Amino acid sequence: MEVRIDKYLWCIRCFKSRTEATDACKGGKVKIGGSDVKPSTVVAPGDIISVRKGPICSTSRVIEGIDKRQGAKTVPLYAENLTPQEELEKLHAPVETFFLKRDRGSGRPTKKERRQMEGLWDALEFDD
Repeated sequence: MEVRIDKYLWCIRCFKSRTEATDACKGGKVKIGGSDVKPSTVVAPGDIISVRKGPICSTSRVIEGIDKRQGAKTVPLYAENLTPQEELEKLHAPVETFFLKRDRGSGRPTKKERRQMEGLWDALEFDD
C-alpha cells in the first residue's frame, strides 16, 4: 500500500496531527535513509525513518504501510522501533535552568544590572 510519509507518521502516532507531521517534514526534522523528505514522499516496507522531536531523534523501520490511525498497542505491527537507548535516556535527563527574578514595577534593568545578569549566564555555560 502506498502512503505518504506525513500520513504514515500520524498513523503510527509519532505526531498528534497530520499538520504537525507535515510541518516536521517541511522543517527538515524527518529523514528516510539519511535524506530529507517532503511530506508527499511515499514510504515503502523496509525504509528507515528518523524523526527529530525535541532533544531526541527516534528511528523506526517501516514494516507495512497503513492509511488509518492505529491504537498504541497495534503500532508495532506496522513500525519497528529502532531508537537507541541513549536517545531514550535523554528524555529523563535533568534540565538545568534558573530564573532571574525582578520586582514588579522595577522597569527595565540598568546597564549595570544587565552586565551582572550576563555574567551569571556566562558562568553557567557548559562546554560539551
